[in-house]
Amino acid sequence: MFKTKILLVTTCAFGLTACADFEGIGGGYPADKTMDRGFDKKHLSQLQAGIWVDPNGCDHWIIDDGVEGYLSQRLDKYGKPVCSGVAEPTHTAGDFKGGSNVRDPN
Repeated sequence: MFKTKILLVTTCAFGLTACADFEGIGGGYPADKTMDRGFDKKHLSQLQAGIWVDPNGCDHWIIDDGVEGYLSQRLDKYGKPVCSGVAEPTHTAGDFKGGSNVRDPN
């Protein structure tokens, strides 16, 4: 029973290391989250964002480059959610798939 617990704890510890950002010899992506790391690598500012409206009517920035997607809540300068009414809840506004040459069938 004791050996099983040690094996379980060791396995969990190694499994959690896969969740961390790390750089080094032969491993991991850099911690810089401003870069798209797909085969058409570029800075995220070169992709075009749209707005997705959540079920509560608040805005979220959305980017889809055909392989990866990015989503973050749209906040005002005080850190409060922006609920602009730019689109119906659960719908998007803007060409959020622009800025990438990867064809997206949807």
